[in-house]
Amino acid sequence: MRKRHQKGSLTNTGGVWIAQWWEDGHRRKKTLSRRSELTKGEARSQLAQILSPINGRVESPSEHRTFGDFLANVYFPFYRRRWKSSTAGCNEDRIRHPLLSEYSRRELGSIDRHELQALLDRKAQQGLSFSTVDHLRWDLTQIFNMALTENYIHRNPAALIFTPRETPRPNRLRMRWEEVRLLFSVLDLRELLIAELAVIAGMRPGEIFALKWPHVKGNHVEIVRRIYRGRIDSPKTHRSVRLVALSDGLQALLQRWQDSSVDLTGDRWVFPSEKGKTPVVKDNCWRRNFAPKLNSAGLDWVNFHVMRRTHSSLMREQNVDPKLVADQLGHSLDVNLNVYTETALRLRKQAANALELAIEQSDDAVGIACNA
Repeated sequence: MRKRHQKGSLTNTGGVWIAQWWEDGHRRKKTLSRRSELTKGEARSQLAQILSPINGRVESPSEHRTFGDFLANVYFPFYRRRWKSSTAGCNEDRIRHPLLSEYSRRELGSIDRHELQALLDRKAQQGLSFSTVDHLRWDLTQIFNMALTENYIHRNPAALIFTPRETPRPNRLRMRWEEVRLLFSVLDLRELLIAELAVIAGMRPGEIFALKWPHVKGNHVEIVRRIYRGRIDSPKTHRSVRLVALSDGLQALLQRWQDSSVDLTGDRWVFPSEKGKTPVVKDNCWRRNFAPKLNSAGLDWVNFHVMRRTHSSLMREQNVDPKLVADQLGHSLDVNLNVYTETALRLRKQAANALELAIEQSDDAVGIACNA
């Protein structure tokens, strides 16, 4: 026997207090009073009175509980405490659209492995990316793992499901040396600086556009925030809070951009919008200033992901310590090597030649030993 507790939310919309909460798997809301007639503390007290009988209900775990109700009242409330706000928004959107439309009113105990696998097969046939389908598989596994742990079900129907072979795999592109030089040659000062921060310093676009001048420290920049979906947020992970080293050329380019900036007083953005009070919007900057020049140069396939992968891959060609590259990118060593780094064919050929030569030399050594 277990109680589920919620605090609800209180918003001031148009000078009116609006209370919101979850009940029986549905979001409820109620207009309490005008702000001029009710203090925030009094409004919270009214919300607490509304929630008191709901929180007082005693619930028994049951496989007859619906999938939608379990998500709304058990799964999401628990994981929201762990997820960052940006992660929560992304995860909930991904779960709600394909999964709730299929299983919202279904009882947890009625869902079996075959239909879960059939769902993933359909998503793959619809052309969804490997990342999206694989995330859905992971979501289903975690949801039903929690239901199993909490005794809502007696077996996990998602335990054996897999991402279909037919799911389109990502083509992780990266630029060659000459393509990087071409990229840098066609951009104006601001866009060149943004591109070099991505390719040479390995920064994420959200980190670049969230930079403020007080965090530019000569030979490095401090990453303390990012912009995600237009909102200022903390960095993506704890590894993302870091110092990013700047090359000598990048320092000089930053100085040129700083010298051309109109206002450097106070806590100013490195890449401000026209009014200067907010940072420039990444998508607008890309569409207006990057895309036309990249298209004319035959680099229309390049984006910020390509730039970051290029940083990692070219660093690998330079025989830079992978741990150093991972720290610069704000990644774990595993992600850096297995996701972001692609070794050049030229280096693989050199490695194959070296192995071939070593084998031939070992044969000569064996022959000399036998003759002796």
